[in-house]
Amino acid sequence: MAYFDHDDDKPREECGVFGVYGSKEASLLTALGLHALQHRGQEACGIVTYDGKRFSSERHMGLVGEYFGGDLRQRLPGHAAIGHNRYSTQGRPVARNIQPIFADLALGGFAVAHNGNLTNARQLRQELVKDGAIFQSTMDTEVILHLVARSPKKRFVDRLIDAMHQIEGGYALVGLTGKKLIGARDPVGLRPLVLGRLGPAYVLASETCALDIIGAEFVREIENGEVVIISETGIESFRAFPPRPPSPCVFEYVYFARPDSFIQGRSVYEVRRRMGHQLAAETPADADVIVPVPDSGVPAALGFSEASGIPFQMGIIRNHYVGRTFIQPTQTGRQTAISKKHSPNRSILEGKRVILVDDSIVRGNTSKKIVQMVREAGAREIHFRSASPPILNPDFYGIDMAGKSELFAATHTHEEMVKELKVESLGFLSVPGLYKAIGEPLRNNMVPQFADHCFTGDYPTPLVDYQQDQADKERQLSLLDDV
Repeated sequence: MAYFDHDDDKPREECGVFGVYGSKEASLLTALGLHALQHRGQEACGIVTYDGKRFSSERHMGLVGEYFGGDLRQRLPGHAAIGHNRYSTQGRPVARNIQPIFADLALGGFAVAHNGNLTNARQLRQELVKDGAIFQSTMDTEVILHLVARSPKKRFVDRLIDAMHQIEGGYALVGLTGKKLIGARDPVGLRPLVLGRLGPAYVLASETCALDIIGAEFVREIENGEVVIISETGIESFRAFPPRPPSPCVFEYVYFARPDSFIQGRSVYEVRRRMGHQLAAETPADADVIVPVPDSGVPAALGFSEASGIPFQMGIIRNHYVGRTFIQPTQTGRQTAISKKHSPNRSILEGKRVILVDDSIVRGNTSKKIVQMVREAGAREIHFRSASPPILNPDFYGIDMAGKSELFAATHTHEEMVKELKVESLGFLSVPGLYKAIGEPLRNNMVPQFADHCFTGDYPTPLVDYQQDQADKERQLSLLDDV
């Protein structure tokens, strides 16, 4: 499920996943891995382990460090574990939607956690309920659990592949049985999943930064449409779908992934820095100082400074200890919280021509507040630059983003955006420029190398629920709202 967070008007992913097989400290390693993936989800966290005889589980509302420490090895014993971080929703948080989820199936216990969104989850849920299925949560993850349970196949891997052939959308999942750790990615590889090794143990994680924190060696990325089964006999790989070119979500490069992670062998930090280089080439401006909107705008702003020769300065200071603005009861409260989160560095801004660099603009609300704050700090001119193309379309694969009617670039002309932001100029990175920064000379318009639908409207999979429910088309395709 995915919703919009008013916190800093940014696209968000709902979760991160992690798994370990073959370590007596599986729960501790999983907690560390989830800590490294905390940026992917801060609402809830959970870990399920298996010790050869029984499954153990803990699921909590809040951050990993608040719950998973101390005597964790005694509380969650086992040589295998999976874990999950969940991002905040606009609905009332409920414990039943914390992952991993667990069930006893005919073949034994099965725990599963997933990152992404199924675009036909509502349709599948309705069919399953009509057939007698009983759901305990409102997560599309539980749809996968039911499909595996009801599959007529004999082997577990065949049951999972059977389920994967019935679902649409973007997903990376980790699963745990009494004998196996499982990892799987959707047919186009929208959501990320990597494989690592720590001595005799194998590790699955959403990002390479989670391997780094536990000292694991990166082995490879799980391929699009691949299922890996890790057991005491080693690793088996299965192709769940016919081969096709991957199309990972481009927002991993733009915003989601931690800067120290690697995707497809590329340093996320270096890609973002090159986005700044390209942005400076495409949207130059005469200015005295380059100022990032922290923290996500920093690499691109550094790149813009390098390419333009204009000095880089931290003209805005971010306070990381301010609560999320969406909990404020009024818009005034939200605006106050935004100003507490970002503080102007007046000595840098006063009397200067400033280029503000951010990673993207979604609804524009926070961008307006940032501009106002910089202007009140004495900036003589403000030129706003976005290190991604204009966001013109909503996402349906697990990104927390506004509907099209709320997207700033989708509802305003360029001139209207300049006027509303109250800036001297506004510039966006072009789609070709984004591809060039990532390392692709050209976009393949027939089969795009990345899922860039938020910029182009070119969705990589069928949007089944969306097409069946046009009256609800502005919402993300989560199963149900929590109320």
